[in-house]
Amino acid sequence: MANQHKFHRRNFLRGAGACLALPALEALAPAARAATVQHSTLATTASGLPLRTAFLMVPDGVNVEHWRPQGVGVDYQLGKTFAPLSDLKDKFQVFTGFEHKNATALGDGGGDHARANAAFLTGVHPFKTAGANFRNGISVDQIAAQKIGHLTRLKSLQLGCEKGRSTGDCDTGYSCAYQFNLSWASPTLPLAPEVNPRAVFEQIFGAGAPAERQRSLLERQARRRSILDLVNEQTKAMSSRLGGNDRHKLDEYLDSVRTIEQQIEQAERFPLPTATVEAPTGIPKSYQDHMRLMFDLLAISFQTDSTRLATFPLAHEGSNRSFPELDISEGHHHLSHHKNKPDTLEKIAKIDHFYMQQLAYFLRRLEELKDPDGSSVLDNSMIVYGCAIGDGNRHNHNDLPIVIAGGGGGTLTPDRHVDFGRDVPMTNLYLSMLDRMGIRLDRFGDSTGRVKDL
Repeated sequence: MANQHKFHRRNFLRGAGACLALPALEALAPAARAATVQHSTLATTASGLPLRTAFLMVPDGVNVEHWRPQGVGVDYQLGKTFAPLSDLKDKFQVFTGFEHKNATALGDGGGDHARANAAFLTGVHPFKTAGANFRNGISVDQIAAQKIGHLTRLKSLQLGCEKGRSTGDCDTGYSCAYQFNLSWASPTLPLAPEVNPRAVFEQIFGAGAPAERQRSLLERQARRRSILDLVNEQTKAMSSRLGGNDRHKLDEYLDSVRTIEQQIEQAERFPLPTATVEAPTGIPKSYQDHMRLMFDLLAISFQTDSTRLATFPLAHEGSNRSFPELDISEGHHHLSHHKNKPDTLEKIAKIDHFYMQQLAYFLRRLEELKDPDGSSVLDNSMIVYGCAIGDGNRHNHNDLPIVIAGGGGGTLTPDRHVDFGRDVPMTNLYLSMLDRMGIRLDRFGDSTGRVKDL
């Protein structure tokens, strides 16, 4: 028991400007559970393990025919879009019938993409302006961060593959703040996504004041040293006192940290060419590589309980990105106005399939990572994936494409298709998710109740 408490006090290995959080080890489990009971039951499972939550958004709606499942309940067949997730069918559930009414015009005219992005996690109809007087609602992740953010080193993570914007007119009189920022700390404070994997890495593993972290980074880069070098002696000392299973788990974890670090270093070594602006560092050239590196960082932040909350728009709503890797030269937004043309719909289906491949990658990473009781990090997570536009051609904000992955620590029921048969505010889902985090609200956004069947 003495060693267990000793390990618990050292669940961070520290060096100059570095703080290496440890994964969940068997030796730490009893003390960690005791600490959880002592401090709070917020955002934990029934067995005292961390309950992680992430909100992932894809843009521009989907090819509904390829997305829609056949059948309901457990006796259903996945749509073609879900082929990359076929081996993970028992780890997620598909919902039909969620809506975001406050993403509709409500007399404000055009701007469906801006409203969809703004309302996705807030359930609020944003004030129509292209100026600095924008106003939205607080997003569900930040409602949770206010209550449980103190339990982890990082209150929440905001990730992205495209930089956020807070100025300018981006969609028919709506500020760019609505279209490029998914997470809102207050009605007037959007939280810009961090797109640079190096910056996220330093957030997770850095320690001390910003200046100390920067000195540590520059020194490591100058000497070509890993962040693991800064905690090498402590790591050796801890490893010598761990059991065989824990040593193996620790070695795997350290290998994954180093692999992520090497991927970032590789991207920094070959920055994107540019003639007029400074090249970003740590961002891979490949869009898929960029997303997967961010997913790796998110997975490791969940594994080490560095945070329990994250948002990750894979692209901003209304994105007109082309996909040369799929032999698609047209922009996604342009294609989403498909006018029911078969060849255009097929291209949208290929893009949907591509994004589903990235979701599958992330879910597999979470399934591989184990908590002390043998369950996976995915089992103890709630992962929402989807968007606030159904069919990009119609710009409808009902019948939304929504997936919820993970077991929620035993509180979710995956491997089924739930069809409400009517429009249900998606904010009802968020209330039910907050309940599972130990956060009880009467209402959120435009909610009308709770989703009892999760």
